[in-house]
Amino acid sequence: MSETIQTTAGATTHKADPRYRASQQVADHLQQLSVDLIDLHLVGKQAHWNVVGKNFRDLHLALDEVVDAAREFSDTVAERMRAIYVTVDGRAARVATGSSLPDFPATEIDTADTVDLIVKALYAVAGTARRIHDDVDAEDPTTADILHSILERLEQLAWMIDAENRTANQSEPANINE
Repeated sequence: MSETIQTTAGATTHKADPRYRASQQVADHLQQLSVDLIDLHLVGKQAHWNVVGKNFRDLHLALDEVVDAAREFSDTVAERMRAIYVTVDGRAARVATGSSLPDFPATEIDTADTVDLIVKALYAVAGTARRIHDDVDAEDPTTADILHSILERLEQLAWMIDAENRTANQSEPANINE
């Protein structure tokens, strides 16, 4: 419910009465995920611009998929944060100091190394989503549903990109049905 109140001085004040507002814990968790997703977008572009080597074109295009997913998910998370009355901090300084992603080189990088590093970055963001999931789900299942979508896509991208460097039946992790 929302209402605008007329005060005696003639000014108006808006008062919202949401049925749900995030706790500080959920706000902090979503802020961390937001920072990690923004950084994933930046890391993906860094890789996209500087990757060289065998299978360059395929990896270059796959990195665009990572960037697109990270941008879409960062916007979805930020908009959900605002919907539950949490202010988002996506400033460069906050991302630089708060990201849990591993560093990425500033120079040209071979395709095989790029695969390994971008997969680590994808799994770092997925790890954040998994770490915060139960706390978020206990308080707000709607937001937890967003985490499910993020996990599904990021882990799919990690699997697909990681396959570039795998050797059948010899790479870790081994298939679970062995």
